[in-house]
Amino acid sequence: MTATGSSARPASAGLLGGWISRLDLALELGVTVDTLRRWEAQRFGPPCVRAGRKVFYRRDGVRDWLQLQEVPSPRRAGGRR
Repeated sequence: MTATGSSARPASAGLLGGWISRLDLALELGVTVDTLRRWEAQRFGPPCVRAGRKVFYRRDGVRDWLQLQEVPSPRRAGGRR
């Protein structure tokens, strides 16, 4: 045990280590919490889990969802002449 009495485990090893709250995800994505709620109602946004009133998103699930949102930029018809 360390001198401060805390465990040597990193904080990410806790029960919610791989999860992010709705507020934290909204801040990271630059959208509002209401936008995430609307996406959930429309079944559009990243998958989430409810624990009572709390909503959590799996970090890997959010990354996967973001990759699926990536679309190639359309090419313009024609070209340089």
